[in-house]
Amino acid sequence: MTREPRRLRRWGTVISKACLVVVGLLFVMPFVWMFLSALKPSAQVLSSGTALFGDEVRWDNFTEAFTSIPFGQILINTFVYALAGALIVVVVSVLNAYAFARLDFPGRGVLFSVFIATLVLPIEVLVIPLFLGADALGATDSYPMIVLPFAFGAFGTFMLRQFLLSLPGDYEEAARIDGAGQFKILLHVIVPLLRGPIAVVAAFAFIDYWNSFLWPLIIINSADKAPLQLGLSMFSGERGTDWGPLMAASAISVLASLVIVVAMQRQLAKGLNLGGFGGR
Repeated sequence: MTREPRRLRRWGTVISKACLVVVGLLFVMPFVWMFLSALKPSAQVLSSGTALFGDEVRWDNFTEAFTSIPFGQILINTFVYALAGALIVVVVSVLNAYAFARLDFPGRGVLFSVFIATLVLPIEVLVIPLFLGADALGATDSYPMIVLPFAFGAFGTFMLRQFLLSLPGDYEEAARIDGAGQFKILLHVIVPLLRGPIAVVAAFAFIDYWNSFLWPLIIINSADKAPLQLGLSMFSGERGTDWGPLMAASAISVLASLVIVVAMQRQLAKGLNLGGFGGR
């Protein structure tokens, strides 16, 4: 290789990395502004413009976030909702994906197409019939109604099915020859092979429940049952918005999602690279 192409390649690498740094900073800056705004006096959060620091550092904004509303209970509620929702989504997605990928039954293709078509339905279309159904059952303002209605979506099923289709059936056939039943094959053969994609589905479901706002806003009336995003709206009232504690509470809420993503980064990357969106 001549010196000129090598130099061009080196400059191309430098420019690519510089562009990645710039894009990364553009994504990070709103979060940096939010965290620094959590340390400003409430009156200066918006009035200070693009200034990153206020006249004083207000660590008590974090204390007020917990005292002005039941923020501790709201965090616990949200964690329970997100964890329960993620577990149900994983179980339902594994069962559905195995059925659509490995079991042969009449109308499987048509049923799967109809099931996947639900992905195009926005949540705004679903909340009214879901609320009417919950109201008819007398289940409004209840813990299960936060989790169950959206735990049976098609995204996890689609992702796990696509990965299952890319796997050969030799493992299952060997287990079947050894006398394993359908459930044992699913539990001891399929699930271990799906650990990466399952981690992706669980993480997406957890974050989705953690950030849910519209459905809790409609179905929940009690402050002690409110999830996080609904709790953040409690900082706004007739006398305006208490921006300092709101930014502090928002910073705490973002940290939870960030911890989940960082902790599961390797599994998430592995699950996506293993072919979760591939298959045939």
